[in-house]
Amino acid sequence: MPTLTQLEYLIAVDETKNFSRAAKKCNVSQPSLSSQIQKAEEELDIIVFDRSKKPIITTQKGKKLIEQSRKTLREYKRIFDIKNDSGRLSGEFHLAVIPSLASYVIPLFVTSFSKKYPDVKLSISEYKTETILECLYSDSIDAGLMVTPLYDDTIIERTLFYESFMVFASRGHELLKKESIADTDLDAYSVWLLEEGHCFRDQVIKVCSVRRRKSVLENIKFASGSLETLISLVRKGKGYTLLPELATIHLSEIEKQKNLRKFKKPIPTREVSLVYSRSFLKQDIVDAIEKEIINKLPKNIRSLKRDKISVIDI
Repeated sequence: MPTLTQLEYLIAVDETKNFSRAAKKCNVSQPSLSSQIQKAEEELDIIVFDRSKKPIITTQKGKKLIEQSRKTLREYKRIFDIKNDSGRLSGEFHLAVIPSLASYVIPLFVTSFSKKYPDVKLSISEYKTETILECLYSDSIDAGLMVTPLYDDTIIERTLFYESFMVFASRGHELLKKESIADTDLDAYSVWLLEEGHCFRDQVIKVCSVRRRKSVLENIKFASGSLETLISLVRKGKGYTLLPELATIHLSEIEKQKNLRKFKKPIPTREVSLVYSRSFLKQDIVDAIEKEIINKLPKNIRSLKRDKISVIDI
């Protein structure tokens, strides 16, 4: 049977599609990695990689082997996830966060978490929803902080809070003449959106009922990867955008009064959750992250009740 090291090498080549990059990733020489992979192929009597292609292609039988290799390594690594007898929280934990949450949620809890749990080595990455799910399936991250529901039976979702949407409009915009906004008041012609791949973009499109739309500026087509960029575009130009409530906290008091409008009930809202795989042993760290985030949320968001809102699916 192939060794665990050989399984790691097989996975590395499958991910990088290149023997040299895989060797670098695994911290070994390329000849050593190639030799070990060849031994695994000979022992199993299958060809895992089509080396005649550039980049390298994983064969159909190879894909089945890679999938099983990931499961095997995942189970093996869980042996080391069990908390030590001292009861002190420790270990490595990789958390991925979607961009429309990262700038506002991470600063809320990361400093206090670091002080409370100095033995936890917390790595935080910023990924889009699709990438977080792929990383959860491949076990390359431990958990994701993202918008739910996902409707995926292989993933556990822990709802942390509900975050209502608000309208942020440029000076003189028609929407600012209203005290509160209905979704029917929104137009598809002056809204600034995030670029494709962001779940918040999809939610805004649903709220605004946007199908075909013109650009805010006729000769400019632009989609941003950052909510802060959208805020600047509205602040210094024209049009409007929708913002999750945490993104409005650092607006000036004048902007909150003059440029920000709430929605009428039922308020369009996103559900934010910690998500992770069903077979999981780092439960204690998930508990600690959940508690720290909830404790640091602004009171109005922490107390938001579901019966006052309308959760927008992604």
